Amino acid sequence: MAASPCIQCRVDPQTKSDLRTLAERRETTESALLKRMVELMLQSVNAAAVPTAAVDGPVLRDARVTIRLAADDQRLLRARASGRGMPAATYVSVLVRSHLRGLVRLPNEERLALKESVAELAAIGRNLNQVARASNQGARLAGPTQADLRAILKACETLRDNVRGVLKANAVSWQLGHGETHN
Repeated sequence: MAASPCIQCRVDPQTKSDLRTLAERRETTESALLKRMVELMLQSVNAAAVPTAAVDGPVLRDARVTIRLAADDQRLLRARASGRGMPAATYVSVLVRSHLRGLVRLPNEERLALKESVAELAAIGRNLNQVARASNQGARLAGPTQADLRAILKACETLRDNVRGVLKANAVSWQLGHGETHN
């Protein structure tokens, strides 16, 4: 059986005790009593008269959200934002967007490094394709020696390791907030 949606709230100890006492008098559970109270309240209010939430209104691109942070959290926020090369407000915006949309953002430096790596791999691939095409057409190649092929393989492995490192650093820095790497 699928679980039903749940509503929760925190109350002071006296309210909790009063609710428990009332539920016991009515020979029901606290949850059942709360459910009935919510249903009665909703029935007493015309649903059409309930104002809709502000989310139905226009959403502005430059809308501001103000939050309060403890001093330690502010320091940590600044450190993490700095580790990503971003202003603190941009970092918070990226975190919120990432959380809400399930996205992961790479900082510009890391994204550019990945683009450069992809471009290098594409160039290596084109060169290897030209060599393979010429070889398949029976051309006599003065081309890559075994040492050349080892160098190409080494370059590909280095690029692979660098991309892997950037991705790992990205994941770690979103968890820790710094450009540090932890194994």
